Order: sequence, then C-alpha cells, then structure tokens
Amino acid sequence: QVQLVESGGGLVQAGGSLRLSCAASGRTSNLDSMGWFRQAPGKEREFVASIIWDYGITSYAVPVKGRFTISRDNNKNTVTLQMNSLKPEDTAVYYCNAFRQSQTYWGQGTQVTVSS
Repeated sequence: QVQLVESGGGLVQAGGSLRLSCAASGRTSNLDSMGWFRQAPGKEREFVASIIWDYGITSYAVPVKGRFTISRDNNKNTVTLQMNSLKPEDTAVYYCNAFRQSQTYWGQGTQVTVSS
C-alpha cells in the first residue's frame, strides 16, 4: 500500500501561482510514476502531469503545458506541482496519483480555486 498526502492549494487570482506537494509513504520502493489529476465540478477527472520516478521524465496535459512544472524528490518521496499563470479554468480538486507494480493510488485531493 502507498499512502499519499497532498498539501498546498487554495484561492488565487488569475495570473497567480500555487504550489502543490504530495508526500508518499508506505511501500514507496519501486514506484513507477507519480503525478497529478484534477476534477472540476460536473466534469470527469483528467490528467494534468506525471513524472517517471527513476528517470524524471515528465508528461503534461496540453492545457497546462508551459505553465505547470512537475518535479520529484526521490529521497523524500515527494512530488511537487508548480502552477504558474493560473486561469479560472484551472479551478478543480487536484489529486495526487502514484503508480506502483500495476496498482494505482490516490490522495484525498486538494482544492484549487482561481478567481477572475
């Protein structure tokens, strides 16, 4: 089992920045990847960004590319999402995600609200 705890999030004006962090605990050896998804009201959960744990290779959804940056700290088993130039359409609950040995784990989610 892998436990994920998110922190960060909150309310910010359009154009502002926020930083989300996610700490993994439990069976964190042999993590395949970690990442972030988001779910806006009335919409399905969607992919935001991910990072391959061992190699640091990153992927981004088109709407956030160039504005969001995902990074990881292997020693602390944390992943961070730096979000810049935020837009109202970025408003959603953001979920941390971990993939390990064919199992997917989720955090509890953290609210990000961007006002116009």
